[in-house]
Amino acid sequence: MTAPVLPEAGPRRSRVWAWALWDWGSSGFQHIALTFVFSVYLTDAVGAGLPGPVSANSWLAWSTAAAGLLIALMAPVIGQSADRRGQRLRATGVWTALVVLCMVGMFWVRADWTHLWLGLLLLGLASIFAELSYVSYYALMAQVSTPATVGRVSGFGWALGYLGGIILLLGVYVGFLSGDGGLFGVPTADGLDVRISVLVAAAWFAVFAVPMFVALPETAPAVPDAPKLGVAGSYRKLVTDLVALYRASPHTVWFLGASALYRDGLNAIFAFGGVLAVTVYGLDPGQVLIFGVAINVVAALGALAGGRLDDRFGPKAVVVGSLAGLVVVGCVLLVVSGPVMFWVFGLVLGIFVGPAQASSRSYLLRVCPGGQEGQMFGLYATTGRAVSFLAPALIGLFTFAFGSDRAGTVGIVLVLLAGLVALLPVRAPEQHGRPRVEGDPAGA
Repeated sequence: MTAPVLPEAGPRRSRVWAWALWDWGSSGFQHIALTFVFSVYLTDAVGAGLPGPVSANSWLAWSTAAAGLLIALMAPVIGQSADRRGQRLRATGVWTALVVLCMVGMFWVRADWTHLWLGLLLLGLASIFAELSYVSYYALMAQVSTPATVGRVSGFGWALGYLGGIILLLGVYVGFLSGDGGLFGVPTADGLDVRISVLVAAAWFAVFAVPMFVALPETAPAVPDAPKLGVAGSYRKLVTDLVALYRASPHTVWFLGASALYRDGLNAIFAFGGVLAVTVYGLDPGQVLIFGVAINVVAALGALAGGRLDDRFGPKAVVVGSLAGLVVVGCVLLVVSGPVMFWVFGLVLGIFVGPAQASSRSYLLRVCPGGQEGQMFGLYATTGRAVSFLAPALIGLFTFAFGSDRAGTVGIVLVLLAGLVALLPVRAPEQHGRPRVEGDPAGA
């Protein structure tokens, strides 16, 4: 097992920006399709007349859980293959294109409960393809950061993603969703305003993903002239590498397990936050968009600040502090009611979300064996998705058992708390103090 390898020479600033613009573009899926617009549209409009005792919220939770199980099976061997063949950039491009195509397909999901199944299928597939794109995209961070700047580069990417989400949410809200069809007067019948917003988000992702594929070179193969392993061979190699990793660095494996729990809780915040805002705290869909803009501003600032704290104090300290804050705020949200309280504590929640996400991926890159970044981030996705059914299933269970959407919030808090407890005994990765380099976009 080789030591972690990050570039010693600072990468060009243009490459850092090109890499981070993919984060900016991916906000098209994260903010419009997954969190604030399309998912809310599925539960609030498409599934409004759904017959039977199971609500559209529960179907959304369970379809999200099913997508997570598929990701858990696919991610590590796909990341391993991209490492061995030197195809991380190509893999990111393929999965990005598939996400965009799924979002285009969402245009045909009309506001009728018979279209709910098509909407859930497309959202589930897009979630799978997006997660696979993150595997290779995160691995590419090794090409645009140094040991001294990996925390800031990771935080910079997250912050740019949040800012991209702000611009996009404001654009679709003003253009299509505010009032009666927005600035462009788009008819609202059959959810046309929402469906056009998703098309715009698909184009947004496609356009801003392009610079990375132009500016970054493809990675070199970890194994030159690597033979094909096949499905069974890939999983055998995965097991072998995981055993070797545990022997050389057991705390890395423990981190993967602990982060699996709390990342499931973080994903649930994004997947169900907009839905709960409407059904529990009384916001209308338009207000959810405005809240989405505000929380992205807060989260972007949190990610930038967290990146600097990461490089100074280490990623573990940032993640532990962020998770503790999320658990406390989550408990408060369980007992407060009304739009004002949601705004206040929802924005406080946003302060902690960005640092927890950004420092988790910088933690793994700091301890990742050289040449195995794709496989490690594949394991990162797999360990996360191996329990990714947990938070959605608990949300669906509590919602169904108590007949209350508010009760579903308990599932999110429990998963975040379990992740925090599991992370506490994990040893923090070694910090690297290196001089300032040209590739640091944050001005280290």
